[in-house]
Amino acid sequence: MGKAKLEKAIQDKARVNEKLFVPYMLAGDGGLDRLEETIYFLQNCGAAAIEVGIPFSDPVADGPIIQEAGIRALKHGTTLATVIDKLATFKDRRSIPIVIMTYLNPILAYGIDRFAKDCLQAGVDGVIIPDIPMEEEGIIASSLQEQNIAFIRLAAMTSSEERLIELAKRSEGFLYAVAVKGTTGERETHDTKVHDYLKLLKKNSSIPVLAGFGVSNAEQAQQLSKACDGVIVGSKIVQLLHEGKLKDIQQLINGSIQSNGQKVR
Repeated sequence: MGKAKLEKAIQDKARVNEKLFVPYMLAGDGGLDRLEETIYFLQNCGAAAIEVGIPFSDPVADGPIIQEAGIRALKHGTTLATVIDKLATFKDRRSIPIVIMTYLNPILAYGIDRFAKDCLQAGVDGVIIPDIPMEEEGIIASSLQEQNIAFIRLAAMTSSEERLIELAKRSEGFLYAVAVKGTTGERETHDTKVHDYLKLLKKNSSIPVLAGFGVSNAEQAQQLSKACDGVIVGSKIVQLLHEGKLKDIQQLINGSIQSNGQKVR
């Protein structure tokens, strides 16, 4: 469970030369009762892990698609506590690692130590907190470490090389490389400097580097994966789940994962 499970799952896929694909879903979009079946679906599509987003009233890192999904989820009464409770009900029936993405305020309201302990009990393997800077992360890092929950750091293209190297050294599970300058959402192209940025992180990281933000099709995923270990796709997955286009999700994941140069699954 926890950090060890996440790292083993990722390493197992990397060992067979697969590029990693981590889909993001917004818990409670369409109702929390859909969480379990959606996780099973994404697991069966070949995901390496699943990032489960918690709806929040002020999602500063998210673009319009995830913001709208968050509003729908909040209307269903979804909270950090209800998501953790729901994940706990089927923790023994799922095999894929689960990573929670939440902002800091809900954790503070929940209680940091209680949050870490309940994550472990719910079978959560990693946590991403996009609005906590490296200088302030001490308020939660030790609690997550005590429960063996991976603390996944985000690296930004706008950071200095020194800071990027430090983030690469600190991250657990995988390093989340933000591949755009801005919020989540679809992009037609990525900055021409993104490959150099990803290669720098890859050079200084002992764990896989995954590129996220702005990845919306298999071609982009393949291009970014040339410089790192795989991708995280959020807005496109959230949109397709909302529209019920499950076949399109399967095609996106299949087209993004490569094994020895061939598509898998």
